[in-house]
Parts: sequence; structure tokens; C-alpha cells
Amino acid sequence: MQFERYNPAERGLKDLGWLKSNFVFSFSGHYNPVRAGFGLLRVFNDDYVEPGNGFGIHPHANMEIISVMLAGSMNHIDSLGYKEVVHKDWVQIMSAGSGLRHEEHNVGEDEVNFLQIWIEPKLQNITPRYQRRYFPEEKRVNQLTTIVSNEEGPAHCWINQNAKLSLGYFEQGQSLSYSFKPLNKAVFVFNISGTLQVNDQALQQREAIGIWDTDQLYFTFETDSRFLLIEVPINH
Repeated sequence: MQFERYNPAERGLKDLGWLKSNFVFSFSGHYNPVRAGFGLLRVFNDDYVEPGNGFGIHPHANMEIISVMLAGSMNHIDSLGYKEVVHKDWVQIMSAGSGLRHEEHNVGEDEVNFLQIWIEPKLQNITPRYQRRYFPEEKRVNQLTTIVSNEEGPAHCWINQNAKLSLGYFEQGQSLSYSFKPLNKAVFVFNISGTLQVNDQALQQREAIGIWDTDQLYFTFETDSRFLLIEVPINH
């Protein structure tokens, strides 16, 4: 097994007052030449947005853009005609494809916290699409739940890439084994809260690890823990 750890103290930070963005990889004005991404995972931002603020309309193309809502309420308006509000435990994905425009704002009374994830697409210039799903935490206790997959189905969001995203919520003392096909694949684990170990590597809150050259992960949970697991191609 090979791995790289991502300490939260090493993340880039963009602080506009109403917006606090924490960048694991190079993004916006933050540039780290040795951290341009992890395989085809290009962006992983831990974002906080104050009430009444957000991102004005802006374009995207040829990128799979995923939002995992951890707290608060955020609206979504796009050039495809979607106008809706998502809350904690909702997951959104845009296959930007040949191009779309969208905007999003904190429309609630509390701070929004969401994970913004960009993954390079498998096919270029596809017809843009938007999708969302709800994954209530009380239905995910002590299990790993697929939230995004390249296999279409009603239980999760679809992605234009050979990738899979899963949310875990495990109570103290539980354990988990995770197997995957390692050919051209790696796994990125982001610890949202709690304390856990993955293959004997301890992760504190908001710490991440990228793992490759193995086909098996074993998790133990020292406290109640929430985490996101991303199975992603290493290259095209």
C-alpha cells in the first residue's frame, strides 16, 4: 500500500468574510505545484457560506461537479431550468458537459457547509445534466452508502466517469472492510468528523488520505465518525 496524507493545516484558504474555502488541491488563487489533484479528482473544497451570500451565475464545461451538503440550506439555479433548494444530507451533481451556467446561495438562517468536488469526465462534451439525491443520516448508521456511481440507478447520483463516492457514518467501536478493483484506481478518504483509522493510519477531523497499490481498506472508529470515500481513476 502506498499513501499520501493531507493535513488540514496544509490546505489553502480563501477568506472573503462571507465565504471561507479550504482547498486540498490547487484552486482559485491557491497554487501548490505538488498538489494539483489526486488522479482524476481535481478539486476538493471544504466551503462555508454565511446566510444571504453565495456564488453568482457562472459557467462550467466538461467537469463532473459534486456538492455534498453537510449543514445549512443552499439554492440551485441553472441554465437547464432547475430551481430548487437543498439541505443537509442532500447530494447534487452536475455533468457540465458541453456547458452550463448556474448560481447558488445560502438561503437559510444558518451557515452552510458543503464539500465541493470536481472530477474529470470520461466523455467530453456530453449533454449537460443535473441530478440530486437525499441521504438522511439516520438511515446510514453503521453502513457505507453509495451516493454517486457510474452505474445508473434510483438510489444514487450518476457520474460520467468510472468513479464512486460513498458516505460513512459509524459509531464508536464499529469497523468496516472495503474492497475495490485496484487496476488504475485509487481511493481518497476525507474524515468529516470524529476519529478513525484506515489501514492503521489515524485520521483526525478534516484530515484526508489518498491510498493506492492495494485492493483492501480496513476502517476502525475510535469515536462516532463521519467520512467521505472517493474511488477514482488514477489517469485516463
